[in-house]
Amino acid sequence: MNAEFIEALEEIEREKGIAKEVIFEALESALISSYKKNFGSSQNVEVQIDRETGKVNVYAKKTVVEDVENDLLEISLEEAKKIDDKYQIGDIVMLEVTPKNFGRIAAQTAKQVVIQRIKDAERDVIYKEFVNRENEIITGIIQRINNNVVYIDLGKTEGILPPSEQIEGEEYKQGDRLKLYILEVKKTTKGPQIILSRSHPGLVKRLFELEVPEIHDGIVDIYAISREAGSRTKIAVHSKDPNVDPVGACVGFKGSRVKAIVDELNGEKIDIIIWSKNIDEFIANSLSPSKVLKVEINEKERSALIVVPDYQLSLAIGKEGQNARLAAKLTNWKIDIKSESQYNEELESE
Repeated sequence: MNAEFIEALEEIEREKGIAKEVIFEALESALISSYKKNFGSSQNVEVQIDRETGKVNVYAKKTVVEDVENDLLEISLEEAKKIDDKYQIGDIVMLEVTPKNFGRIAAQTAKQVVIQRIKDAERDVIYKEFVNRENEIITGIIQRINNNVVYIDLGKTEGILPPSEQIEGEEYKQGDRLKLYILEVKKTTKGPQIILSRSHPGLVKRLFELEVPEIHDGIVDIYAISREAGSRTKIAVHSKDPNVDPVGACVGFKGSRVKAIVDELNGEKIDIIIWSKNIDEFIANSLSPSKVLKVEINEKERSALIVVPDYQLSLAIGKEGQNARLAAKLTNWKIDIKSESQYNEELESE
């Protein structure tokens, strides 16, 4: 290794942000392994690289003893004194043992170490960038699909959309562009693993933040979201400004804003509900699009009895109970729905 190598390290330090000293230390460690592999593994050696010239020296480390039992690891006091009169029992003597052709081995090892360090540094940069973007939205292109796992090209790296985070019934084709939610960023030996989601409620939240300036600006708040991905979502919103209608802001002119989100989610139905600190009102709103006649609250059990018109009972419950289930998830209250005639019959029997 020579001055050109030192210059190359300086360039790597500038461009990749990898400290020169980090590469030197990694290289010295790797050269110890290379020496032992090529020239005998029993010696206790140290490799030193001159930081100015790049010259590599290998030293055998031997302990000064009275009687030598292992000449690879020990040196007699008599022999040590010949090198330097100051040596005492227990001292470490460094004897240069640099092989003639070690420069070639050093050059090969240096190349491997530098390549590996650059890879590690690039992985670290990607990890740091994406770990700070957890719970955010990102656009990616489907690269390939393997065993139902969808691999997404995110530009600098690749993300994975596992089957558990896919929307049931959604078709994924190579080359399709998708908006995805960054669920988790893990550090692995092969670099960062970015787990993406299409089914997380956070995706709907982020899409509304993108489409609705009033949400982005903090005038309208998203209070809660309940979602059955691919089918239906309920989102509860609240306006801090009495002059701004939160539902109108989310729907947009002629429904343009909510339509953009529904299109991105391939037709998933979205109910936008006004949140109220009055729990009766919030629970009644949560059963939208059904009309609610009466709400009876049990604070202790966090449960509510809802009375709806007879002709709207199936609408309030929803297909396979979906509307009631999403309302319960949105409000975090147990919900029992009865028709007006059922409620009146029970009152009479009581």
